Amino acid sequence: MKAITWVSTKVVLLDQTLLPTQEVYLDITDYEELALAIENMLIRGAPAIGAAAAYGVALGANQIAATSKEAFLEKLKVVSDRLAGTRPTAVNLFWALERMDMVARLGDSVDEIKKALVVEACRIDADGEAANRRMGNYGADLIKDGYTVLTHCNAGALATEGYGTALGVIRAAVEQGKNVRVYADETRPLLQGARLTAWELVKDGIDVTLITDNMAGHFLKSGAIDCVVVGADRIAANGDVANKIGTYGVAVLAKENNVPFYVAAPISTVDMSLASGEQIPIEERKPEEVTHIKGVQIAPDGVKVANPAFDVTPNKYVTAIITENGIASNPYVENLDRVVKNR
Repeated sequence: MKAITWVSTKVVLLDQTLLPTQEVYLDITDYEELALAIENMLIRGAPAIGAAAAYGVALGANQIAATSKEAFLEKLKVVSDRLAGTRPTAVNLFWALERMDMVARLGDSVDEIKKALVVEACRIDADGEAANRRMGNYGADLIKDGYTVLTHCNAGALATEGYGTALGVIRAAVEQGKNVRVYADETRPLLQGARLTAWELVKDGIDVTLITDNMAGHFLKSGAIDCVVVGADRIAANGDVANKIGTYGVAVLAKENNVPFYVAAPISTVDMSLASGEQIPIEERKPEEVTHIKGVQIAPDGVKVANPAFDVTPNKYVTAIITENGIASNPYVENLDRVVKNR
């Protein structure tokens, strides 16, 4: 299951806004079109956004007619800046753009740079999927046979370069022969749990039960949940985690009910430049996402709306952070740094 891939000279992208009722793939040849796809969440999820940004740079490079390296790099910066402005919270976006910029600067000729950028974007994509599979194998050790796992939002193949982070952990446990059940929060306002996570798990034949967001506390308290596994959009150096809005509430409820709360994310999601989650920028999205569902108005005209896309879970609520380099637990300032540097 791939949300985005490079085919010949174009990007093929699964329009996630149409799931689960329609599975439509788009051919994209223009970087501005890809930037709009990121902004409008046709593609979403921190690792997938990173891959999309890399592919966007490759597309943009192919649109540049400049022949001198200096002029080419100047125009390429416009492309990169446009992509950087699409989503502020997911650090993978900026990590991927930095990698692409480094490759561009190393090239000698414009033609050489254009080819190298396509190769690098495909490498970012392939490396990301491989990292997810390693992450899944580490995380699967935390999932015992017979466990019921609660997850929030979508951190599966759709949100990544393939396989998934949180859902990758679940997939790996199932592939090991373990009997695993999943409870998926619907995840308002855009229902990524209901539309995307449930869709992925049903397609894979994994036992999934959909619940509304405000049911999580009930099932955690009742003893129905053995652990929580979620993804992340940015992780600060101290282990504070930014993820889809509502994650913080689930983490607090898990802590209150002595249920382990695990975060699965690649090291590209870890932002060691930020001391704590208080420094993570939180994207505010348009009011219509709250006042409407699939174009149907559910709130009165004129009502004020707040729509932060993410919240930050302090590290004290995080049992462990699962990465492709291993698992880190408190004290995160030391252990997360060790895992990121693969020591």
